[in-house]
Amino acid sequence: MSFSLPCSEACERNKGPILEVLRQWLERGQRVLEVGSGTGQHAVHICRHLPVVWQPSERAINLSDLRRRCQLEGQANGPLGWLLPPTELDVLQPHWPEGPFDAVFSANTIHIMPWSAVPKLLEGSARVLRESGLLLLYGPFHDGGRHTSSSNVAFDQHLRSLDPAMGVRDAHELTVMAAGCGLQAIDDLAMPANNRLLVFRRQAAAASDPRP
Repeated sequence: MSFSLPCSEACERNKGPILEVLRQWLERGQRVLEVGSGTGQHAVHICRHLPVVWQPSERAINLSDLRRRCQLEGQANGPLGWLLPPTELDVLQPHWPEGPFDAVFSANTIHIMPWSAVPKLLEGSARVLRESGLLLLYGPFHDGGRHTSSSNVAFDQHLRSLDPAMGVRDAHELTVMAAGCGLQAIDDLAMPANNRLLVFRRQAAAASDPRP
């Protein structure tokens, strides 16, 4: 019996460039939580080429197709990485997969989740990351309303026409919000098709003052 799996053309286009950048940031054996794995194309591709332990996740409504791809395309059978069974994760809910993780990765999710969910993504990521762990966010971003291309302006308008709660997010605003969660911005990498990869590092918790 053959199974038809949903396929994202955007994932097929960007999985190669994303992989090459992740090679620079992820080390052998590290545990990575992917928030919003979607079709699972990134998870499968990365585990075939990087020696990491990859935890895919999705909201319950999308979890069935993600699980099916991971089962059919080699769950835990990658030549390098180890692809774990997908788990349910809604950033608005308090329960997240048990950490600590060395990295949290999410691609093309921030502009489709409501703005009210973005702080929850940052807070949850900081909570499950180990000290010095990385949060890597891929997608289109603007800087104080200044878009990097006319195509991103059109994409932002399209998203907002579908749902006013969606839209291309401000990288500067994300950086300030992340800092409030103990996540320091350490890199902002240009990616193909006017996308970017924002990299944050979890800082050590501030020591309490021992003086009375």
